[in-house]
Amino acid sequence: MWQDLLVKPVRALTWSDAASADWALVQQCAAGDEAACARLMSDHQRMVYQLAFHLLGDAQEALDLSQEVFLRVFRTLPSFRGQSTLRTWIYRIVVNQASNRLRWWRRRHRAQQVPLEEHAAVHGDLPDQRNAAMPDRLLQQREVADRVWGALGQLPFDQRTVIVLREIDGLSYEEIADSLGVAVGTVKSRLARARGTLRAALGGA
Repeated sequence: MWQDLLVKPVRALTWSDAASADWALVQQCAAGDEAACARLMSDHQRMVYQLAFHLLGDAQEALDLSQEVFLRVFRTLPSFRGQSTLRTWIYRIVVNQASNRLRWWRRRHRAQQVPLEEHAAVHGDLPDQRNAAMPDRLLQQREVADRVWGALGQLPFDQRTVIVLREIDGLSYEEIADSLGVAVGTVKSRLARARGTLRAALGGA
């Protein structure tokens, strides 16, 4: 199944535990603690880059967006009130910034996006076998992965976002709703449409 290629990470902290730790870190950053700010960035920079890459499909654009995101995070940190985890608050900033960037592309007639087919190579999902014969099983997995990421890149932005947040980053419906500022029902309906589109594009794989 194509869903098997989208791995959900296991989260060690509960929502309340994470929110409490987040609040302490935010307070330290707001007080000008440079070590706390460095920790905040270190804790979230991989997540920010990967989400930006999955949404934009381009490594350099994802790096540029990551820098913009952290500038905005530190500029707006005083607005964080601990009503959600810091992670979902940062997710919302990434999604909003990525959406703005895509609109900027469209206004300049640059709607053609780079496919997400390089995902496996970027994240090391499969060994690089360009200079050696690839076993049939691995070759088939590579081909399916390429099809999945290519199809994902063709989804409308709102559908692609919920698929990434749910199937790749492993967020709950509630966390996704909080990250996107929408109702849980909206998250579920977008997921249903996105999954249906992916199944159709992949021929029921």
